[in-house]
Amino acid sequence: MLKSLSVDTPKAFDVVTIIAGLGLALAPWYLGFTTETAAAWNAWIVGAAVTLIAVAALFAFHQAEEWANAALGLWAIVAPWALGFSALSVAVTAHVIAGLVVAAVAAARLWFTTGRPYSTA
Repeated sequence: MLKSLSVDTPKAFDVVTIIAGLGLALAPWYLGFTTETAAAWNAWIVGAAVTLIAVAALFAFHQAEEWANAALGLWAIVAPWALGFSALSVAVTAHVIAGLVVAAVAAARLWFTTGRPYSTA
């Protein structure tokens, strides 16, 4: 049985994270909430940070990058309520979906890179 990921799979995780980060960073423009200051600035900052961290992970992987993206993903999920823009449904949807994707991919990458098996069966 394989205990580790293939060479291309970790890069696929990073590409998915880059796409999610870019999606969040560009969401204020294509979903039309640039006038909502808190929502737009949070999307721009968190999306850019996620993207930059994932690009860095493509070149030299460190677990700290995945921990940072996991934290940013969780922040993106709770930000609409913490920053007070939960009434703006398009911004909430963009933040929650991107946050879930980023946090899940980071968690999966951390799980597989620490040598844990795919299953215990």
